[in-house]
Order: sequence, then C-alpha cells, then structure tokens
Amino acid sequence: MKKRLYILLFLLFPLAAMSQNRFPKPDFESGYQYPVFTYQIPNETFWVGLDLVLLVLLMSWVAWAVVGKRKRAPVMWVSVFSVAYFGFFRSGCVCSIGSIQNVALALADSSYAMPLAVLLFFILPVIFTLLFGRVFCAGVCPLGALQELVNVKNFRLSKPVEAVLGIIPWIYLSFAVLYAVTRSSFIICRFDPFIGIFRLGGDIGLILFGALLLLAAVFTGRPFCRFLCPYGALLSLFSRVSVWKIKITPKCINCDLCHSACPLDAIRPPYENKVKESRIQGVKRILTYLVVLPVMTSLGAVILNMMSDSFSHANKDIRLYDMVAQNEKTPQNVPPLDVEVFYAQGGTLEALTVRTENIRGRFRTGATFAGAFIGLVIGCTLIGLSLKRTRKAYEINDAACVNCGRCFGYCPQNRYMKTTR
Repeated sequence: MKKRLYILLFLLFPLAAMSQNRFPKPDFESGYQYPVFTYQIPNETFWVGLDLVLLVLLMSWVAWAVVGKRKRAPVMWVSVFSVAYFGFFRSGCVCSIGSIQNVALALADSSYAMPLAVLLFFILPVIFTLLFGRVFCAGVCPLGALQELVNVKNFRLSKPVEAVLGIIPWIYLSFAVLYAVTRSSFIICRFDPFIGIFRLGGDIGLILFGALLLLAAVFTGRPFCRFLCPYGALLSLFSRVSVWKIKITPKCINCDLCHSACPLDAIRPPYENKVKESRIQGVKRILTYLVVLPVMTSLGAVILNMMSDSFSHANKDIRLYDMVAQNEKTPQNVPPLDVEVFYAQGGTLEALTVRTENIRGRFRTGATFAGAFIGLVIGCTLIGLSLKRTRKAYEINDAACVNCGRCFGYCPQNRYMKTTR
C-alpha cells in the first residue's frame, strides 16, 4: 500500500507544481494598492546540472541492477522516477533523443554554438551503452519508461513485419538530420508524441498519437522505441559492441520462459533456422548481396536527390521566396504579413534568390546522403532477413535488448541462484 502511495505522490507532484491562480484579485474602490511582490527566478543552470547528475546516477543504478545483480525491481523504480521527474516535472526537455539534431547541426555549421548540457545528454547514454548496453533505454528515458510501465501483454509480430517497421527509425533519423543541418526544423522535438502528455497540453493530434502508442504499448513491447525512436536506433549500433552485456543465465535448461517473457522479442531461441544449404548456394547468395547493396544505396541517393526541392519547402526562407516571387509576379493590395515584413526590413528578391539557392544546394547534398543511407539500411535489412544460421543455444540480440530485466524474474535458474546465495 505504501509503495502505491509513493508512486501516486511521484506522479501528482508535477501537476501540483504546474497549478496556477485562476481567480483575479478583487478591485478595491478605495484606491488601495497591492504591494509589489518579487519572486526569485529559479536558476536553470542548477536544474540542468541536477538533470545531468540524475542521468548518470540512474544509468549507473540500472547497470548495477541488470548487469551486476540481474534484478528487475530497481529498473521499475527508476522508470517511475524518470516518468515523474524527467517526464512531467521537467516536461520532457532537455532530452537525449532531440539532442541528435543539435549535434548534427553543430557538426555541419561551425557558427552554431551547441550548449554543453545538450552535448552531454547526447554522449553520456552512448558511453553507458558502450559499457553496459542500453541501460538508458531500460528506464531512464521517460518515453521508454512510460511504455514499460503500461505494458501488460506481449503479442509478437512476425519477423518480416518487425524488420520492415524497424527501418522507420533510420528513415526518421535521416530526415531529422537533414532538416537540422539545413536549419529548417527540429522535427524530433516538433513531432514528439509524448510531449503533450508530459506537458498536459499541446497539439491534439500529437496527444492522440501518443495515446495510441501507449495503448499499443499495453499489448506489445515499446512500439515507439522499436519502430520510431531514432536515438534508440543509434544506441542499438553501440550496444552490439558493449563491454559488459546481459547474458543468458548460466546452466540454461532451455525452458523457453525468458524468450516468452521478453516484450521486445530480443531473445533468439535455439534451432530457429535449420535449413542447410550447399557451399555453392552460400557463395552465390553472398555475391548477390554484394551486387544488391550498392544498387539499393545508389537508388536511394538518386530518388531523394530528385525530391530535394520538395523537401526544401520546409525551410522558412524557401517559403518566403515563393511568397515574394508570387507577389512580384502578381502584386496584391494586401500582401501576406511575411512579405510586408520582408520589404519593411529592406529585403530584395535578388538577395533572397541567392540565399535560397544556397539552401536548395544544401538540401540536394543532404538529401543525396540521406537517400544513400536509407538505401543502405533497407539493403542490410533484406540481407539480415535472408541469413540462415543454426543456433544451438538461446542468444540475446544485443541490438534489440533494452536491459529491462523482465526475463530475470521468469528464469528458474536465476531464481535458484538468488535463493542459494
């Protein structure tokens, strides 16, 4: 009962902090003047520093729990705290997911001064992933933690469907970087499906989308993390080479309980692929891959390069150019406000043309690289689906595992080891 009370207090605290005075002060006719109150503005540097300290402490705690002690309970408490603090109290910002855009812009544009805190929010989870796996995703990320807390059932998707949906985060990442380096938009922050929930308001469409994702998370493991999150896609690369990883319990008895319990289907059962092929067939298949992969990469680069002008309209200067050019061609009695401001500031169509041509050039270059990357991802996904390998024991897919520790409680060998300590 006390645990439930503590959890309720954690979740209600941000609501109380955001409450406002909704009733106006009375207007006295006697000429009474209200005293002037001064309020000290909270030091944002303090809160950002506290965020970074908590980020490191929570990731360390999760690493100790899942890698060192093979326990799930600490991960759940971290999830509750993360949703309450990073989610509701700090309104989901600054977040490591959105920091991808800041880092990309800083690398592409030397004039952009990226705050040190944003860089640390990006790099610290990467460092912990290289050491201990995806402990940030386990429960420190408020978006993943919120989905973990509502998950009840685990309906599995077929391998092909899961593989196709798994391409979406890489496409999302490509466009997020493209729009960031061209200074057009930070689409990760703009279309965050949970920010409206954490801030208790915002775009109704995004709030509904976030609610649908949470509803899906009740029946399948973390749909946003698996099929949308670009930062999770990046961490999945680093987790493949992490130093200390979650491992299958020693003396595994092949009971299949861990595989059935995993909400992300990140545990591969033995003998899944029994098809044998001759050496000649294997060589032909590898040669086919070597031909298909560069073709897919080149095709993606060409397609997105051809579409770059359409993408460039996300930039405000390109949209302004279209409005100014249209007004020059067909003058209006009452031009749009943006056009009026442009002329009032002494802008000329010639100067704006030069600026927009530079922006379109950056879009053509960026879209070409983004298309090549997307084509490479699609090609590698197809290769991964066609690979055939016989497994003789249960294996953890390090790229997909988010270190939630759910399998620990289902493993009889793990429970036996705890009781014999």
